[in-house]
Amino acid sequence: MSKRILITGTSGFLGGALGKHLRSCGHHVTGISRRKSREESVDFHVTHDLTNPLPNNLGKFDVLFHAAALSSPWASPKDFYRNIEQASQNIVDYVRKNKIPRLINISSTSVHYIMADQYDISEETPFPKKAINQYAESKLAAENLILKNVTDALSVRPRAIYGPGDTVLLPRLLRAARNGMLPQIIRSDGLSPRSDLIYIGNLVNILEAAIDKNLSGVINVTDNNTVNTDELLSDIFKRLNYRKPRFNLSVNTAMKLAKTAEFLSKTLAGWK
Repeated sequence: MSKRILITGTSGFLGGALGKHLRSCGHHVTGISRRKSREESVDFHVTHDLTNPLPNNLGKFDVLFHAAALSSPWASPKDFYRNIEQASQNIVDYVRKNKIPRLINISSTSVHYIMADQYDISEETPFPKKAINQYAESKLAAENLILKNVTDALSVRPRAIYGPGDTVLLPRLLRAARNGMLPQIIRSDGLSPRSDLIYIGNLVNILEAAIDKNLSGVINVTDNNTVNTDELLSDIFKRLNYRKPRFNLSVNTAMKLAKTAEFLSKTLAGWK
């Protein structure tokens, strides 16, 4: 049965892919984002900054997917707060005021991350005493805000999302590799790093299925197919004719360099 669906963040990777998929399933999709929605992702687009209250003339909706966020590993705490936590408060206010029956929030498994190996992350995995970064801290705060204030809301935590249209995960690695700036990270135990990912096609199918299911609370989602990260990247570089990393860094050295770069960004470069 066709539903009227509002999706935030349809200019982004996930929001755009979700809108395109739901339209192909026969649903009517309204997208809201600061920039133009991705091609074929919406029936109607609304240009709006979610750090401000949503306009009240958008129409009636059966489902709201909140997929918009500042998806960055590094920015000022103020920017994370405004674009994740304040935006989520505005979504909550809009859902309650307009009596939208279904709210599905896109969160992140980064809320669980610690500075050490982690395997088999589940909904029961404890949170760290201190979030691994400001993005994770703001995503957890937004998730708690939504679950506390919207009855039967569902928060979906995907692992690292990849696939056609990705602007976040692989493109950053590929840019570094293309410029000869991607090191080979070496663990002290000699083991290869492993990662759990989720393909965008799998994720949008999961989100579509969640529309009619009486799921609430939190679910973590993944391809359930752990990959050897070094082997994966080597295969991608080979297919693209990119050179393999030309220098090695230990995990400890890489972390020290990252902390130094972040300190300089924070103190001298305005969080750039």
